[in-house]
Amino acid sequence: MADEQITISAGPRFQAAMILAIVADALQIAVFPFFVEGALSPADDVLDFGVGALMVHLLGWHWEFLPSFFAKLVPGVDLVPFWTLAVANVYRKSKRIAVETETNHPTRPALDDPRHL
Repeated sequence: MADEQITISAGPRFQAAMILAIVADALQIAVFPFFVEGALSPADDVLDFGVGALMVHLLGWHWEFLPSFFAKLVPGVDLVPFWTLAVANVYRKSKRIAVETETNHPTRPALDDPRHL
C-alpha cells in the first residue's frame, strides 16, 4: 500500500476546490481592482491566504499553488485566473498519475481461478 499514490477524484472535494478557485479569481479580477490597489491590497492578500489554506485542505499540498501567491505581487499579472489554472493542473496531473499507475500495475491471478491453483 505504501507504493500506491493518492489521486484526486472528481468528487465533492475537487468540485468545491474548483468553485472556490473560480469565485476567488472572479473577485480578484472583477471586484477588487475597483476598491483596492493591486499587490498592496490587504483584502487581496487575505483572500489569497484563505483560498490557499482551503486548497491545501481540500486537495493537499501541491507546488502549483505557489504561482498563485507570487503572481499577485506583480502588477497586471493578477488579472490571470491563477487559482483556477492551479486547480485544473492539479486535477490533470492526478489523472495522469492514476492512468500511469493503472497501466504499470502488474495483474495478479485471482485466488479462486482454478487455472492458477
